[in-house]
Amino acid sequence: MSVEVLGAGPENLRLFSARLKPHRSLNRRNFRVLMGIFTGASICSTLPFVLLGAWPVAGFMGIDVAIFYFAFRASFRAARAYEDVEVTFFELMLTKVSAEGERAEWRFNPAFVRLEREEDDEFGTQRLALVSRGKAVEIAAFLGPADKADLAADLSRALAEARRGPRFS
Repeated sequence: MSVEVLGAGPENLRLFSARLKPHRSLNRRNFRVLMGIFTGASICSTLPFVLLGAWPVAGFMGIDVAIFYFAFRASFRAARAYEDVEVTFFELMLTKVSAEGERAEWRFNPAFVRLEREEDDEFGTQRLALVSRGKAVEIAAFLGPADKADLAADLSRALAEARRGPRFS
C-alpha cells in the first residue's frame, strides 16, 4: 500500500493509488522481430510450392501473415486501456479509460463502499467489484487471478484505513 501526501490536510492524504493496465508480455521491438521471423518462415515454406507450380499457396500464406499482423495490432490497441484507483480518507475514485480514450469516473464514500470478490476454489479470484447503494462497478477485469487477489488485499487495507479516519497528532 502506498501513502502519498498531496497537501497539508488529511483530506489530501492518498492511502492507495494504482494504475491498472492489461499485461502484454511482448513489446513493440520484440513484435517486429517475431513478425520478421514469422514472415521469413512463411516465405521459406512457400517457396518450394511456388517452384513446383502451386503458386496459390503463396497467397494463402500471405493471408496468414496479414492475419497474424492484424491480430497483434488489435492486441496492442486494446493494451491502451487502463484503470486508476485512488483512495483517500474521504473518497474512493475509480477512473476507467478505454482503448479508444473514452473516460468514465465513479466516486464513492469509502465508509459506504464494499469490495466484492468472487472466488473459485480452483482458479482463485475471478471478479472484483465496488458495491455502493445497490450498484456494482467491476474493476480489474483484465487482470489475472493472482493480480486481482493482490489488488483486493491492498484495496481492502486502504478502505479499512479510510473507515478508521485520519489521525491527528
